[in-house]
Amino acid sequence: MTLPDGVVRRAFDGRERLVTSGEPVYGEPTDGQWRVWDVGRSKLGAMFELGMDVQLSGGESVLYLGAASGTTVSHVADFAGPTYAVEFAPRPVRDLVSVAADRSNLFPLLKDARRPETYAHVVESNLDVIVQDVATRGQATVAARNAIFLDDDGLLLAAIKARSEDVTADPEAVYDRVLEELAETYEVLETRSLAPYHDDHLGVVARKQ
Repeated sequence: MTLPDGVVRRAFDGRERLVTSGEPVYGEPTDGQWRVWDVGRSKLGAMFELGMDVQLSGGESVLYLGAASGTTVSHVADFAGPTYAVEFAPRPVRDLVSVAADRSNLFPLLKDARRPETYAHVVESNLDVIVQDVATRGQATVAARNAIFLDDDGLLLAAIKARSEDVTADPEAVYDRVLEELAETYEVLETRSLAPYHDDHLGVVARKQ
């Protein structure tokens, strides 16, 4: 997999780590301008680390759903273009606003990703990528509703959380159901378990259709 411009591998603590260039956010190791992307705390980082073909070159416009306090979206903003970060909970959004203070291309939104109509007046249309990491039932529905913001061939990079859909069901059965629903809006290009970095999570690369 070719890494996008702005994401590189550098030696830290005797091994190669993914890094981006930007202000540190969550106590990650740094070396000058470079900050380690902790893939154990980031589903998208794990997708990179596991070699999934995320089809990013750098500079893309991004809608990030489930931004939390900014761990992953801060790395995304380091290499992407305009990055709209949607988070539902007020407490993490306060941290997210602090992260955005050092990144002029990062725009925090205290909104519910299940209701894209509430931020449609803020988020630009024809975006290149949706990154989705939401802990809620109906993750395929969230992806489908937010497809309105994507360009005709825009990408979805999603981490499907099996336990958020159904804590009692077999994760593989959950993934099958979610992928079947996703296929109504997206062409699924690649899927992969995010183990060993994240248990019961499925990484998905898909394209709007």
